[in-house]
Amino acid sequence: MTAHGASREALAAARERLDALTDNTSVDAKRLADELAAVTVLLGREVSLRRVLTDPAQSGEAKAELAGRLLSGQVGGETADLVAGMVRSRWSQSRDLVDALEELANLADLTGAQKSGALDNVEDELFRFGRIVSSSTGLRAALTDRAATSTAKSELLRSLLGGRAEDVTERLVARLVTAPRGRSLEEGLESLSKLAADRRNRMVAVVTSAVPLTDQQKQRLGAALVKVYGRQMHLNLDVDPEILGGIRVQVGDEVINGSIADRIEEAGRRVAGQ
Repeated sequence: MTAHGASREALAAARERLDALTDNTSVDAKRLADELAAVTVLLGREVSLRRVLTDPAQSGEAKAELAGRLLSGQVGGETADLVAGMVRSRWSQSRDLVDALEELANLADLTGAQKSGALDNVEDELFRFGRIVSSSTGLRAALTDRAATSTAKSELLRSLLGGRAEDVTERLVARLVTAPRGRSLEEGLESLSKLAADRRNRMVAVVTSAVPLTDQQKQRLGAALVKVYGRQMHLNLDVDPEILGGIRVQVGDEVINGSIADRIEEAGRRVAGQ
C-alpha cells in the first residue's frame, strides 16, 4: 500500500498495534489474518459503510462504536479492537482504510510464518509462483478470469500449490486471486513479496544468472549487497541461459551486471560509487 498524509500515519499506527498483538503468543495469527481479510472484503463491497467509517466529520469514538456493533459476534476480540482503532484514525481516502486492512491481514499471516520458521519458504514460493504465472498465459488467464467463480480459482490454486507450498503461501495467493481489488496478478504477487521481505526488514534482490549460483557465490553476493544498501537482503534466484555467463541483479529500480565468478564484489563497489 502506498499511503500519503493522514493515511500513512494511520497505517503506521495500525501496524504497531498489530505487532503488539502478534507478539502475544496466545494470539492466533491465522485467525486474525482470516478475520481481517473478511472485514476487507466487507468494506470493499459496502462503499457507503466504508465512507461512514472514514468520515472526518464523525467522531472517532462514534465510528469505533459503529464498527464494534457491526463486527460483534462475527470476529474475535483482537480483530474487533484492531478495526476499532483503525476507524478512530483519520484516512486521506476511504479506500485507504480497506487497503490497510488487507495489508494487515497479509502481515498477520506473514508474522505467523515468521514465528513458525516458514517465512523464508514463503518468500521463495511467492517469487517462484510469480515466475510461473508470468511464463504461462493460460494459467494467468484462468486465475484472472472474471467469469470464473472464486471457488473454481481456489480449487485451481489448491491443485497447483496444495502439498507443494506452505499453507500461508496458498492462503496469501488465494486471497489475491479471489479478491484482486483492481490490481494485476503480477502487481499483487510483487507487493506480497515486498511485504514478506519487510517483515524481516530486508530488501529483495532479484538475481538472474546463466547457471545456478554456488552457495559461496550466493554468500558473497549477499554480503556485498548488505554493504551497499545497509539492510539484510533476500535473494530471489532465477536462471536464464541468455545471460551468457553473466549475472543480473535488480534491487528496486537499480540494476547491476557482472560475471558470476569474479565481478560480484566489483558490482557492489560500483553501485556504492567507489
